[in-house]
Amino acid sequence: QVQLVESGGGLVQAGGSLRLSCAASGRTFSSYAMGWFRQAPGKEREFVAAISWSGGSTNYADSVKGRFTISRDNAKNTVYLQMNSLKPEDTADYYCAADLYSGYDSIPSLYDYWGQGTQVTVSS
Repeated sequence: QVQLVESGGGLVQAGGSLRLSCAASGRTFSSYAMGWFRQAPGKEREFVAAISWSGGSTNYADSVKGRFTISRDNAKNTVYLQMNSLKPEDTADYYCAADLYSGYDSIPSLYDYWGQGTQVTVSS
């Protein structure tokens, strides 16, 4: 079992920054990959970024490349999503997820555990 709790969401103006955090507990954090996904109202959940168990490999959606950075601190059992140059279209609920058996994938169904989400609103 893995428990995930996101934090750091909020309201920000376009062009601003936010850093999301996801604290994990349960299984050894450094043994599995982590990902961030988002879901806007009326839309399907979409991949944002993922990171390997060691932090040595990352994967990003094209829509966030160059603006968002995923990182992890295995000593703190936490994964982060630094979001810069935010746009109104980044508005969504953001979820972290744990991928225990695959790599740092972009496919939601490959993830085994999910957090409850944190809301990000970017105003224009």
